[in-house]
Amino acid sequence: MTEPEGAENRRLHRQRVLKGASILTGIANSEIKCVIRNMHKDGAELKISIDSRVPQEFLLYVPVDGIAYETVVRWRKEDRIGVQFTGTRPKPGWHYG
Repeated sequence: MTEPEGAENRRLHRQRVLKGASILTGIANSEIKCVIRNMHKDGAELKISIDSRVPQEFLLYVPVDGIAYETVVRWRKEDRIGVQFTGTRPKPGWHYG
């Protein structure tokens, strides 16, 4: 029996969290508020507004951690998206949080 796509990644320990975060798109310094529902070293599941338009790649800034993750969307379902972290950066200077 074959495993569903992404099953290997789901084996990674996911820590349930409820952290406020911001999706920073760089398009006119726009920001989309979101909540991180669970997280592991390579990615996270985000809860977003159902009508939000989230690009395929963006910075995910997590103020409580002081980290901006370079992020790629791996899946989308209604008001949730799964992302993979590809690197980190300092908080963008234009972001006020």
